[in-house]
Amino acid sequence: MNVLYDSESFSVTHLLADTHTETGVANPGPMLVRHGFEIVDKRSGKEVYLDGSWAELFQQQINAWQQSSPTQEEVEDTLESYSGLAQNPVVVH
Repeated sequence: MNVLYDSESFSVTHLLADTHTETGVANPGPMLVRHGFEIVDKRSGKEVYLDGSWAELFQQQINAWQQSSPTQEEVEDTLESYSGLAQNPVVVH
């Protein structure tokens, strides 16, 4: 799990598919089948998890950002477009 972005309004975490522990032994517990991104809209207290084709599209956006060095406003505008998908309330366990 890698935190890619964190601001007052949004947090983006990249969750990686994990089939092995750090020792190289297969992990017997629950694991992700493929990577994904969790986008938390801190203003609304909701989150969305992107996987599959949504995650691939978001990865392309991240790659584009790495090439262009966007402003915080540009990043926040893009994340805002995903916040409409956020339906799950953030719950602390």
